[in-house]
Amino acid sequence: MSGKILIVDDELSIRELIKFNLEKAGFSVLECGDGAEALQLVKTQKPELLVLDLMLPGLDGIEVCRNLKSHRDTSGIPIIMLTAKSDEIDKVIGLEMGADDYLTKPFSPRELIARVKAVLRRSQMTSAQEGELAIGKLRMNFSRYEVFLGNEKLELTPKEYELLKLFVTNTGRVFSREKLLEKVWGYEYFGDTRTVDVHVRHIRAKLEQDPEIADAIETVRGVGYRMREI
Repeated sequence: MSGKILIVDDELSIRELIKFNLEKAGFSVLECGDGAEALQLVKTQKPELLVLDLMLPGLDGIEVCRNLKSHRDTSGIPIIMLTAKSDEIDKVIGLEMGADDYLTKPFSPRELIARVKAVLRRSQMTSAQEGELAIGKLRMNFSRYEVFLGNEKLELTPKEYELLKLFVTNTGRVFSREKLLEKVWGYEYFGDTRTVDVHVRHIRAKLEQDPEIADAIETVRGVGYRMREI
């Protein structure tokens, strides 16, 4: 896998570490140390993904993320956020702004590369949403609105179907409960976030005959849910 990656971090040593490992993995790398320059580079260089530090001088990572996700021509660029903070709220805010994934410093370069590859794969799967997608024994036909586990057709409610579709087309991506409510129930929904927990529990129960698939829908403590790659 190859592509142009923009690293945005005000610590030179971190940028050099990430750049070395990304280039070793076959990626082309751009780098900068502040948010304003990052926005300019995105406009002129059109990277395929950003590795974006949360704490930046001037325009911080949250503002950079918000800016990119609010513009049509840059909203589709995947973002992996880096944070040195352990407080879960920072991760949630980043995800709410549209970040695709996050890593907490210190992190393993190997894990970062794996996350970059996974996020890029997901961003390239948009065309699959009009056809069919299979993960293990789970198969979703989006044009027919059907779900199969092995040879058995599953009976899902509309919300269960949309929730599962969101997970399988974004494997590895963490979604907060609020983001899931927004994407599946819509902006007009003001219900309890426990609604999400109930629907996830029902989906897991309907997938329980294949534990590998059922267990792939993971709870990310303090944040929300994701479907890990299997």
